[in-house]
Amino acid sequence: MSNSADSPQPVSGPARRRRLRPVRALTAAVFALAGLIFFTSFDTAKGTNIRTDDSLLKLSDLIQERSRDNGRLDEANAALRDDIESLAERDDGSTSAEDDRLAALEERAGTQELKGEALSVTLDDAPPDATAKLPGYPEPEPDYLVIHQQDLQAVVNALWQGGAQGIKVMDQRLISTSAVRCVGNTLILQGRVYSPPYKITAVGDPGKLKKALSASPAIQNYMVYVNVYGLGWKVEEDGKATLPGYSGTVDLHYAEPAP
Repeated sequence: MSNSADSPQPVSGPARRRRLRPVRALTAAVFALAGLIFFTSFDTAKGTNIRTDDSLLKLSDLIQERSRDNGRLDEANAALRDDIESLAERDDGSTSAEDDRLAALEERAGTQELKGEALSVTLDDAPPDATAKLPGYPEPEPDYLVIHQQDLQAVVNALWQGGAQGIKVMDQRLISTSAVRCVGNTLILQGRVYSPPYKITAVGDPGKLKKALSASPAIQNYMVYVNVYGLGWKVEEDGKATLPGYSGTVDLHYAEPAP
């Protein structure tokens, strides 16, 4: 019988040895891939244990470490500034009027301590198992139960609107270039990281400050979540209080186009 075009053809001896069965070909491919993975793992680890290598810090750990470093640098910067000011006061050649003008400018800039009647506002996340406490409201999504950047900004803006002479958030004084920003459920302020509860303290007339808080539409919206889902909100008159002077850098940082 003649051979048709689609009939299997016999294979000679040498050719038969070069042809691998599908199972053997798959096995060879698996071993080759495993070898590549082992080599890549070794090259990445450079002889260290990838799971326990201290250089592979979690991002959150790195942020906390940088926050502590920034706190120490702020303290050192404040001490150096005090030394410079004490040396300058010995004999700076300025007149009394010039000294008074400089002191007024420093007070307005927020670099000096500020004493006076104070009001504090504390915001906090709701309990993780919170449910709607009033009828007609949906059960909360996770986003409803945490403090957001706009909540903190609303309080700060209202306090300025109410005539605050100075404000601090947590332990840091705000100045004109301060930015209140949140990443996830943490506050990042001037290079340092904070977790709730967040306390905001303002020096000014407590009555006017309270009135400004009550009149803020953004805070009125926040109060709905306070009453329905249990977000934290506490306003207290602190009596006489002292706000620290700003001790961080006063240089402006801005983006520049790539060359």
